[in-house]
Amino acid sequence: MGGVLGLIQIDQSTVAIKETFGKFDAILQPGCHCLPWCLGQQIAGYLSLRVQQLDVRCETKTKDNVFVNVVASVQYRALADKASDAFYRLSNTREQIQSYVFDVIRASVPKMNLDDVFEQKNEIARAVEDELEKAMSAYGYEIVQTLIVDIEPDEHVKRAMNEINAAARMRLAATEKAEAEKILQIKRAEGEAESKYLAGVGIARQRQAIVDGLRDSVLAFSENVPGTSSKDVMDMVLVTQYFDTMKDIGASSKSSAVFIPHGPGAVKDIASQIRDGQLQGRMV
Repeated sequence: MGGVLGLIQIDQSTVAIKETFGKFDAILQPGCHCLPWCLGQQIAGYLSLRVQQLDVRCETKTKDNVFVNVVASVQYRALADKASDAFYRLSNTREQIQSYVFDVIRASVPKMNLDDVFEQKNEIARAVEDELEKAMSAYGYEIVQTLIVDIEPDEHVKRAMNEINAAARMRLAATEKAEAEKILQIKRAEGEAESKYLAGVGIARQRQAIVDGLRDSVLAFSENVPGTSSKDVMDMVLVTQYFDTMKDIGASSKSSAVFIPHGPGAVKDIASQIRDGQLQGRMV
């Protein structure tokens, strides 16, 4: 019934191109309109004002001779006040946009090395957007945003880049491990040096205590036993320490048998031998 009466409905975010006897007449906004077909009025077509997206994949070569696939995502829409230009002046909007994207990317990327392409993808996207904005505004289109969403080098190049990155990280890990081992060895050496120092201090104090004890023993024995000299006391002390040493040797699990002189005169010989050994040690 609407077709007979010339009534049409235009949806939201859409405009219609009205022609009269094949000539552009007006742009019809969303709503209900009457087009008497008997007067030569008709709808030539519809134009969406929604934002549309076009993904463009472009293969090009970088300055360091690496082939990459650059994927650009272009978001665009037709302008309501220039709907006639968008409808009549372009036969294939998507191919037109794709051609401009190819031109800009293939003019920009060959001036950069591969690493720079990754670092400056925002600059590439801005260059594409500026060029599209200048070109498509004359045809009634607005470029909303342009993004470089992916940069794909050749598979062999990606594998080589991953190997380089892995080698660099392994080298860094090896350096850190060596530094940690160096610090550990230094700390271990410092600990051993401190331990030996403390052991030496302990031995020195032990020997000092032994000397002090012997001196006190000699003085006390000389005072309590009349007629004894310091030499007699020292001989007795040396013989006592000698037998204590022999007892310790005999108690050791690694010793088998120890032969020592026995008899009344052997004690004097033992003392003489010990004293002579100490004197010779001091001379050496």
